[in-house]
Amino acid sequence: MARKATARDVAEAAGVSPATVDRVLNGRGGVSPEKERAVLDWARRLKLDRALSLKAARTLRIAALIQPPANPFHAKLAEEIARAAPALEMFNMQVRVIHITPAAPAETAAKIRAAMRTHDALILSAEEDAAIAAACRAFAAGGPVVTLATDIADSARLGYVGPDNRRAGRVAGDLMGRFLGPEGGEVLMIAGMLAMRGQAERAEGLRDVFAERYPGCRLAALVESLEDGRRTGSLVREALARRRGLRGIYLCTVGAREVVAAVKAVGCSDVVLIVHELTAERRALLKAGSIDAVIDQNPEAEVRGAIDLLAHAFGRRDAPAPAHPPMIQIHTIENS
Repeated sequence: MARKATARDVAEAAGVSPATVDRVLNGRGGVSPEKERAVLDWARRLKLDRALSLKAARTLRIAALIQPPANPFHAKLAEEIARAAPALEMFNMQVRVIHITPAAPAETAAKIRAAMRTHDALILSAEEDAAIAAACRAFAAGGPVVTLATDIADSARLGYVGPDNRRAGRVAGDLMGRFLGPEGGEVLMIAGMLAMRGQAERAEGLRDVFAERYPGCRLAALVESLEDGRRTGSLVREALARRRGLRGIYLCTVGAREVVAAVKAVGCSDVVLIVHELTAERRALLKAGSIDAVIDQNPEAEVRGAIDLLAHAFGRRDAPAPAHPPMIQIHTIENS
């Protein structure tokens, strides 16, 4: 009869000490993610009874740094993190949402460094900035970092989970071109912050598809709301007053209600409005015909993808997370 595997067998196979195996299997912490992953992997391979339940492993603490709920997309991210409780429990992981201030990179970098002292992993959706990237690299030296919805160069992140934002911009350009028809017209794009790589990529995609297939359409202006709904409304009013030929608005930030109010105030009922993120408010505006199309990037799939990626990194999920980006969805009045 074959001998049952012991903790010492696991230690030898994983290249660690028996004390390290004991710390991992009894959830006492103080072990690097790489060693913990190796111990759990070999414990499963050797069918060590205590390792068959992931509950034997220590609770992993994950910091999720996202914007406050005033931003509709980040509100949805927080909602989906809360809804992911069953998956988090299965992997014995806890996620703490930490709000960051838009356009305050030094503050965000400080919060990342503070999280290093109390968390095992980091999920981050923030602008591309040298200070933030440096803080991510410092965190990544001790635990995995996942960028969410928008990537950050030189961050030493484990992976990026989110849509192909350049393709999302192309989808917006194709929709706009179809709505405006052969005549085309000038289009205003409002980003939250162009320092968010994803929003800059959307602008590139929009321009590219206009140049390739809709020569009558032109990106007349690209402006930033700095994630302020009132500023978004003001930008639209100014653009409509200055550009009488404006025929389309592509909104990638907060302020859908303010944009609709500005368009109505000027009496430009024929302006095409395409926005991102299907919130309850935007669904109502879509049903009312005030918004022509909503491009939704499926925050539920993004949150689950980030959780799966981290679970695999810590050896708590056997199969790696899917590599393909979450699919964006298009909503019009007919499927709102």
